[in-house]
Amino acid sequence: MIKPTNPFIISGYHSPEYFCDREEESRTIQEALANGRNVMLISPRRMGKTGLIQNIFYRINQECGSDTKTFYIDIFSTRNLGDFVRLLGNTVLGQLDSLPQKAMNRIGQFLKSCRPTLSFNELTGMPQVSLDIAPNREEATLKEIFDYLGSSGRRCVLSIDEFQQITEYPEQGVEALLRSHIQFLPNASFIFSGSKQHVMQEMFLSPKRPFYQSTQTVTLNPIKRETYHRFAAAFFSEAGLTLDEEVFRSLYDRFEGHTWYVQCLLNRLYSYRQSPSEELIRQAITKIIAENEYAYQNLIAAYPAGAVRLLKAVAKEGVVPEINAGDFISAHRLKAASSVNAALKKLLNKEMIYKGDKGYSVYDRFLGLWLQQQEY
Repeated sequence: MIKPTNPFIISGYHSPEYFCDREEESRTIQEALANGRNVMLISPRRMGKTGLIQNIFYRINQECGSDTKTFYIDIFSTRNLGDFVRLLGNTVLGQLDSLPQKAMNRIGQFLKSCRPTLSFNELTGMPQVSLDIAPNREEATLKEIFDYLGSSGRRCVLSIDEFQQITEYPEQGVEALLRSHIQFLPNASFIFSGSKQHVMQEMFLSPKRPFYQSTQTVTLNPIKRETYHRFAAAFFSEAGLTLDEEVFRSLYDRFEGHTWYVQCLLNRLYSYRQSPSEELIRQAITKIIAENEYAYQNLIAAYPAGAVRLLKAVAKEGVVPEINAGDFISAHRLKAASSVNAALKKLLNKEMIYKGDKGYSVYDRFLGLWLQQQEY
């Protein structure tokens, strides 16, 4: 495996060497999966869910070898059940058999409701499957895919990221449909992860919902500052540089330990080949914001004036404990509480604003810093 030129990975997953901590969460999830318990993993976006899942899969593959097969799908971009079924089928079909011919035979045996198109991966030689699903045959194809999984004779671990997306599908009863299949797959364990915490909690913790009490809950919080500093300082030291603890504290606290933003700044600072300082941090942040300014301008142009004003007000406050507080509304010359609530609902739904334990804040931390510089 090629060693990365910059050890602070901000996209994808490389290996455990470049993955910081999450030991407790990893042990908890692996123990649950090993004992037949499915997992609900929730955290804000960019806190490191995907990296954690990939690191757990790396460990499982190292420990279990070919006896266990791991699958990861991100359904954020899916818009209906058909999209979900195609993505699931493209991910798992053909991957549970050692020989290509056997895989093709088994796919043909189980898939009767649609026409799978088979090709071969040039590197692995394994079949790659794309599905042509006829209208109104999505449920039948889904059942056939799960039957294929269940008949494999191998342990399977499937991670479905942004699982709350299924609540947006136009079809009725998708949650109940998935639950009806998943509960009868004794050889498969599932990680359901999502970033909309209130939606995920409602799905899995409400007695009225099909997935009620079907999982063990794991919440992803920021990595401890001291642990993160040791991890980062070791890489700077290898390069003959020093990452002072107080300098790291400033960086970490500025983004409240939110993993991706801390990692992004560390990536920039490492690329400068200088020992980080407060001034270097400011320069890196300024450069990142400048690089994204055009995108930010286009992004907020899509929102009405009232929503943009509320977004700027939240950014300037940093965290707003109570969005309808009179002092907050008057200080930023916002409209009536009803208008604020309407704008807030839209911004929350689009994940422009996030509600955490301390209150409301702008979801994208760099966007928030840019908004702080803007006039009303």
